[in-house]
Amino acid sequence: DLYDSRSGTHNMYKEYRDVTLNGAVDQMYLEMASRHRARKRSVYVIKAEAIGSGQCRRETTKTFHDEKLRFPKPHSAIKKSHRRYKTLYSATRPTTHSG
Repeated sequence: DLYDSRSGTHNMYKEYRDVTLNGAVDQMYLEMASRHRARKRSVYVIKAEAIGSGQCRRETTKTFHDEKLRFPKPHSAIKKSHRRYKTLYSATRPTTHSG
């Protein structure tokens, strides 16, 4: 990345995790706008490519390389077993935790 700020032109190296390359570039534009107040017209993407896990430099990206990493779902609403039990309105909130 190369971006123009009020004080000059700056070079940056950024890593993003996304399913597509376009999604990663969108993340970059959003982060540059939020953290550096850089407008889209002031940011120049020099190179965007998919890299392997061994080539990652940033610790925030390396944390997701663990094979045992899990994202447990602590709350989930139980689906109704039959159509006759489904109602549009309910008197109570759904129970989303088990136990």
